[in-house]
Amino acid sequence: MPLGPITGDGRKARPLTVLQVIPELEAGGAERTTVDIAAALAARGDRALVASEGGRLVGELQALGGEWLELPVASKNPLRMLRNAFRLKALIRRLDVDLVHARSRAPAWSALLAARMAGVPFVTTFHGAYKQVGRLKALYNSVMARGDAVIANSEFTAGVVRSRFPAAAGRIAVIPRGTDLAAFDPRGVAEDRIAALRDAWNVAAGDHVVLLPARISPIKGHKILLAAARRLARDDDRLVFVMAGDEQGRRGFRAELDALVAAEGLADRVRFVGHCADMPAALLLADVIVAPSLVPETFGRAAVEAGAMGRPVVASDIGAFAETVRQPPEVAAEARTGWRVPAGDAAALGDAIAAALAMDRATRADYAARTRAFVLSRFTLSAMTGATLGVYDRLLRR
Repeated sequence: MPLGPITGDGRKARPLTVLQVIPELEAGGAERTTVDIAAALAARGDRALVASEGGRLVGELQALGGEWLELPVASKNPLRMLRNAFRLKALIRRLDVDLVHARSRAPAWSALLAARMAGVPFVTTFHGAYKQVGRLKALYNSVMARGDAVIANSEFTAGVVRSRFPAAAGRIAVIPRGTDLAAFDPRGVAEDRIAALRDAWNVAAGDHVVLLPARISPIKGHKILLAAARRLARDDDRLVFVMAGDEQGRRGFRAELDALVAAEGLADRVRFVGHCADMPAALLLADVIVAPSLVPETFGRAAVEAGAMGRPVVASDIGAFAETVRQPPEVAAEARTGWRVPAGDAAALGDAIAAALAMDRATRADYAARTRAFVLSRFTLSAMTGATLGVYDRLLRR
């Protein structure tokens, strides 16, 4: 592959050096995207730097050709943020960085100041809608709309940015989150990987699995799923509910969930399994994937990954799920790629899960082919990385 994009006269441009800044490299969508973009840069022959406080994805980043720079950019302390700005400026100059890309608000303020002092382009990505109550919060959030290019991960997110920060409208690029269809391919998941998860999660071969893949947080709808589980469990004695995600320090909320599980008599039906490192196998193990979020998701990665694996998905009818989960009446019944239900409605969630579980083998096979084709048409990793690198190249007039 050429080293960097081609210039207007057909010559190979010199490799780029791009610095992405993110608080930590854990398992969320922003972190995953950071690693994917770093890998695409490295594959093109460019230099991919990531400044963060570390995390479980550092090793993968390095294996894919990216370079990790340890920096305490997660802090929201104004003095430390200012100190980080000067540290980043020094890095930009020492490493000859061409462009800085920030993916979270606190480090974005440091990165913005550093990029302006060093005279290099500054890019942001809205991975979330961010709560905005009061002028101070609006000012804090505004850094994400100050990029020379502002990437929105869905049309829903772009609408939020335009409504809150009209001056940024002309700089918005909508680039949906991409899915690695080589990794998320049912044909590539060996049976032993699924069996390993069954053993780890105490799920029998004949059990029907409803999977909620999300961090343990009040906004992700765990309580709504447990409310729906009460009725569903009565109708299906082989039904198991798996909550796959980190607590991230929310021990109080986890204690509330444990108490609710006990009160509803669901102790033998619910599994809290923590972080799952093999999501393709987890999705194949599941019969239904749910995303009962209580606040709008700006993309909803779980729905797309489930679709890539051909698994039924039930999601809240808010945020960007309208872009990733299609249902009647906006499409014909035979074009359905999942179910959307009112957020917070346990009865509707339960009814949709039951409908998904009721599909016969032939219907599920048709559904699986349809959902994977839908993901392939809109949410590929190559489309996301290509569009993002195209933003970099345009800003640098490559």
